[in-house]
Amino acid sequence: MRGLIIGLWTLLAAAIVCVLVVGWLLAHPVQTRIGNPPGDLNAEPVTFSSDSGATVHGWWCRSESSHGAVLLLPGIRANRLSMVDRARFLRRAGYSVLLIDFYATGETKGDHITFGWKESRDVLAAVDFVRQIDPMSRVAIIGSSLGGVAALLATPPLKVDALVLEEVYPTIEIATRNRMENYLGPFGRMVTPLLLNQLQWRLGISSSQLCPVDHISNLESPVFIISGEKDRNTRPGDTRMLVECARNPKEIWFVPNAGHVDLYRAAQQEYEAQVLAFLTNAM
Repeated sequence: MRGLIIGLWTLLAAAIVCVLVVGWLLAHPVQTRIGNPPGDLNAEPVTFSSDSGATVHGWWCRSESSHGAVLLLPGIRANRLSMVDRARFLRRAGYSVLLIDFYATGETKGDHITFGWKESRDVLAAVDFVRQIDPMSRVAIIGSSLGGVAALLATPPLKVDALVLEEVYPTIEIATRNRMENYLGPFGRMVTPLLLNQLQWRLGISSSQLCPVDHISNLESPVFIISGEKDRNTRPGDTRMLVECARNPKEIWFVPNAGHVDLYRAAQQEYEAQVLAFLTNAM
């Protein structure tokens, strides 16, 4: 009996250590030198200041057409390189494009990834940057996962003309629980609070500050919400929570057979057709 108790305590201690390590890894900066932009983008490197405390690095791809500008926001632990394929098809369609690295990723410096909190300040700064370059331009955003979260958490609410949200979690509690259950089964629900409690002492924010579903109704622009049909991180029910709270006009698309992956690569032709149709109608 004593051996069993010792074994259980050992397992519990190991689980706690693992969760602490996972929390550190998720929030740890992922900074790297990006290099020159692909030649076909005709892009120029740009930097601008953000209230996150960082100097945001990105690429600005100007179009001579009057279609407007699209801001591309990458997912967690990703940088602007993950959005290059989207930039290419948007450029072909006549849009100017701004690709950025969020706080603590790519070439934008920062202490920690904050799951949308400080990143939301980078979104506001990026929209201001586009407005300064072309005050008359209509502006849209495509935000993938963390990028969409950051767009929704922006305060004051974004004043843009269209918003595409991909694989966006409704609350950090749901996002964390889903991932823990995916890896650990029912035990994952038990250790979820151990991850969430790290938000306060690692990042100085609470889980209540990371609830995109509480912000989506503040947006006045048309919204297109996309998720994978088989996404186990942001599940169909989670996506519908966002849709229900969003104002009209709004659209939803579940990409067939796709999980929590790059949805553009999962269904390239259909993605281009759907997103371009949405942007055309909205802008």
